Amino acid sequence: MKAPRGTQDILPGTSEKWQYVESALIELCKKYNYREIRTPVFEHTELFQRGVGDTTDIVQKEMYTFEDRGGRSLTLRPEGTASVVRSFVEHKVFGQPMQPTKLFYIGPMFRYERPQQGRMRQFYQFGIEALGSADPAIDAEVMALAMASYQELGLKSLKLVINSLGDSESRKQHREALIKHFDPHREELCEDCQVRLDKNPLRVLDCKKDREHPAMKTAPSVLDYLNEESKEYFEQVKSYLDAMEIPYVVDKNLVRGLDYYNHTAFEIMSDAEGFGAITTLSGGGRYNGLVEDMGGPETPGIGFALSIERLLMALEAEGIELPVNEGIDCYFVALGDQAEKEAVRLTYQLRKAGVQVDKDYLGRKIKSQFKSADRLEAKYVIVLGENELEAGQANVKSMETGEQQEVSLADLVTYLKNKLAGGK
Repeated sequence: MKAPRGTQDILPGTSEKWQYVESALIELCKKYNYREIRTPVFEHTELFQRGVGDTTDIVQKEMYTFEDRGGRSLTLRPEGTASVVRSFVEHKVFGQPMQPTKLFYIGPMFRYERPQQGRMRQFYQFGIEALGSADPAIDAEVMALAMASYQELGLKSLKLVINSLGDSESRKQHREALIKHFDPHREELCEDCQVRLDKNPLRVLDCKKDREHPAMKTAPSVLDYLNEESKEYFEQVKSYLDAMEIPYVVDKNLVRGLDYYNHTAFEIMSDAEGFGAITTLSGGGRYNGLVEDMGGPETPGIGFALSIERLLMALEAEGIELPVNEGIDCYFVALGDQAEKEAVRLTYQLRKAGVQVDKDYLGRKIKSQFKSADRLEAKYVIVLGENELEAGQANVKSMETGEQQEVSLADLVTYLKNKLAGGK
């Protein structure tokens, strides 16, 4: 039996890196006052059809959809925003006094894609959503948090790319210009783009098959169709990024792969050598109108999501080692049945006192037990044999200095806690 294609087992030795990264992201969210939300792994299929959009590759080709025994169509979540907005509306979070609502999530998502490095069919996303503010300053805050998500872990080869998709009026004019531009080339485009051209021509710009078509290079830019309000909004967003001294590049061709985006759109890319052909680390943008589509009141929103897998790839590409293999505090070496029983008791007492401790469970000889302590990088080894038991003492050895000390069993917990805290 093997794991399904596009999934992976995250084993000890690697899982610690995941834990470290996730803990760092959670601590970062606390600084920005974002609080955690946990949503179901599967939702009603309609949620993603309405929230993500019928014209997206995600809805058309990549969702894991099934019927339950009651005949209801359910889908494993392919992204996090739609679920967060659904929860925001269902629980009337918009009515709470503290606004905007600032949330983050970490969890598995599912898309039926061709598996490749950094792109799995079950993958893990960290994302944030800020709901309830149309202030350009919060757009800049979200991008600052996105950049900090990488910088706090030591990444340096980063590039923030931004664009404006404009408001509904600007997008309507741009849509008409795109249709006019691409219509003469309709038959030259892939089947998907021929459909997109009528339903959502902005998606044509995001096509992977037709990206080298000459018409793509001359397609009208949305920036040329921004009305004064949208232009001013975008200028304010850039001014806030400038104030925080966060470098960015404006890319007029940047569009996001989901239908709900408007105004600010952005991606963070890795410039690290050897990172791979697909350089995008994360992306996000503003989605005013999505809450209303979910049955809620008019509520602006903005967010982003990053792949934990691609974050770990970027760390590896830049040669950044996470401080995760720090060993354990103590290892118990016990010899003889009575000493073994006392070691079990003392191990339990040490753990209750907050000491990280392990012991042998295979009845190995003393030399093999010391080897286990070495492999676990134990700071101290506690040796308890029949002689030590009779004397009511244990031998405590520092693995760093080789120093040994006879310690009363009654004082063992206090002694080790003191040593581990840096005492003499």
